[in-house]
Amino acid sequence: MLLQACRDDPFEVPYMYLPPQTTPYEIQIPDSFPSLPPQDVELTVEGVTLGKKLFYDPILSADGTQSCASCHNQSLGFTDNGKRFSVGIDGKEGTKNAMPLFNLGYYTKFFWDGRSPNLMHQALQPVIDPLEMHNTWSNAIQKLQNHNEYPELFEKAYGNIPIDSTLVSHAITQFELSMISANSKYDKAIKFLVPFTLQEQLGMQIFNTEPRRKPTDPPGGDCFHCHGGPLFTDLMFNNNGLDDETTIAKGLEAVSGNSFDRGKFKTPSLRNIEVTGPYMHDGRFETLEQVVEHYNSGVKITPSLAPIMLKTDSLGDNQGIAGGLFLNNDEKAALVAFLKTLTDDQFLTNPEFAAPN
Repeated sequence: MLLQACRDDPFEVPYMYLPPQTTPYEIQIPDSFPSLPPQDVELTVEGVTLGKKLFYDPILSADGTQSCASCHNQSLGFTDNGKRFSVGIDGKEGTKNAMPLFNLGYYTKFFWDGRSPNLMHQALQPVIDPLEMHNTWSNAIQKLQNHNEYPELFEKAYGNIPIDSTLVSHAITQFELSMISANSKYDKAIKFLVPFTLQEQLGMQIFNTEPRRKPTDPPGGDCFHCHGGPLFTDLMFNNNGLDDETTIAKGLEAVSGNSFDRGKFKTPSLRNIEVTGPYMHDGRFETLEQVVEHYNSGVKITPSLAPIMLKTDSLGDNQGIAGGLFLNNDEKAALVAFLKTLTDDQFLTNPEFAAPN
C-alpha cells in the first residue's frame, strides 16, 4: 500500500507501508468457558509482547513514575495493592476502586460506570487522566519515539507506520485480552481433580440456592443470579443495594442519563475475589465477611435496585435478598470459604503476565 503525504516536491518518492511479519497469538479458552465473542483486535505474539512492555513501563506517565501495573498488581488479580482508591502521580486519589483485570474479552463496556465502549478506548484514558498518569498523548508518543527500543518493537508489531496513541492502546489491549484466569480450586474440583471440603460444599450450595424464607428452608445466598456461570458475573450493571436514596451514587446513570440506572455499577467477576479487596466500586468493604453481611442484612431498597433482589411471591411477599438472607455465622463462613476456592494461584503467578525482564 502506498501512502502519499502532502509534499512540496511532487517528484519525491511516496512513502511505502511495509506490513509486519507477525505471528498469530491464540487465546487459550477453557472448555468450561463460553465461546469468546468476536474481537475488534487481532492478537499477535509481537503485539502482546509490546503491550506487556507498555503495561509495565512508567514511560506513559508525565513524570515517568507510574505504569498501568502500578495500580494493577498481578499477585492481587491486577488490583491496586489493597488500596481503596488509587493515587496518581500528583498524589491525588481517584474516586473508584481499581478493578481486577482478567477474562476481559467477554465484556462490552469498561470502568465501573461503563463509560468506555471497548478495551482500546479504556486503555487511552489513564494516560491523560489528571488523577492518574496526568500526561498528554503527544508527550507520551514523543518519549516512545525517542526511546532506544520502542520504535523497533512497534515496527515488528505494526510495520513501519508512525507510533501513535491508537497503536499504544491496541498493543495494551492485546496484552489484556491474553489474561485468562480459569484454574482455581473450584475449576479443579468441578472436574473431580481435587475435593471440596465439607465447608466449601456447603458454601457452594448456599451460593447457588434461593434465599431462605422460613426456618425449615435450606440456607441460600442467591449469589448465582448475578455471579453465576464459569465467569462468575452476569456481565451486566446492577444496583446491589449499597445506599439509600440520600447517598446513592449515579453509576451507570452518569453515562446513560437514565435515572433508572442510578446506583448501577459493573458486576465484577468473583474469580480471585480472595485477593482483590477492598470491595465494591468505592472499596467500602475491607473483607469478604463484610461483603457477605451486606447481602445478609444490609441491602437498601431504592427504585433501581436489581429486580432479582426484590422478587416477590404470588402473595406479594418479598422473596429476594432485600428481605434478608437469615444466614447464621457458620453459613456465612461457609460461603466465604467457597468464594476462596475461586482463587487462581497459577494466574496470579504466571510469568506470561508478569513484568518483562
